[in-house]
Amino acid sequence: MGALHNGHLSLIDLARKNSDFVIASIFVNPTQFAPGEDFETYPRDEDRDLELLEQAGCNLAYLPTVEDMYPTGSLTEIRVPGPSDLLDGIYRPHFFYGVTTVVARLFIHVQPDVAVFGEKDYQQLQIIRRMTRDLGFETKIIGGATMREPDGLAQSSRNRYLSSEQRKIAAELYAALTRTAERLQAGAPLSATLETASATLLKAGFDKVDYISAVDPGTLEALPEENSIWPAEARLLGAAWIGKTRLIDNIPLPLR
Repeated sequence: MGALHNGHLSLIDLARKNSDFVIASIFVNPTQFAPGEDFETYPRDEDRDLELLEQAGCNLAYLPTVEDMYPTGSLTEIRVPGPSDLLDGIYRPHFFYGVTTVVARLFIHVQPDVAVFGEKDYQQLQIIRRMTRDLGFETKIIGGATMREPDGLAQSSRNRYLSSEQRKIAAELYAALTRTAERLQAGAPLSATLETASATLLKAGFDKVDYISAVDPGTLEALPEENSIWPAEARLLGAAWIGKTRLIDNIPLPLR
């Protein structure tokens, strides 16, 4: 959606390694924002974005208008029920339906052979993979590793909202996920360990924790308490608020 940072540019680099011609879209998508969210104030810096894309070796930038993406009278939506209604979908029930609708339309407009999305938005990545498969798009979906600041904070356009004091607190989300993964790997009980992680974030200065959850990477459903039936690999995800800024992050959870 623009306001590019090194995480986005790493996706351009990954796309270059997997294709001959790279296109980046920049579009702040209104259908994934609910009333009262930050659509109007979302960081926008188009001129700088275009400079960064050129420096990164991107061949073409696609900057559609709202009318291009949603012609007057447009009614059609693309929905992936189930995975879209878990985790972030509980707190932002509109969000992934807006994402899949706009990504499907971008695929139709651009017709890419390969599409690269960041693992930082892990739930989004998995939902897009499912949509692509279900609708028969002949597009290979590639996930790019999360880019982090030196203290572990996942790079995000919304990090610009954080004050200097909030920025110091924000890194605790990644630290809490890492400690939780280590404890689960060592055999700690699931529910109690996740509850401890949430309590740790609140103590560190977060104002609210939406969730800390360990999930099956394919279905995004929460892992059962009994670890003997967990998959070989899982994902640990978290979402929490500092002031008016909502941060999300995730890490892989190797269990065997």
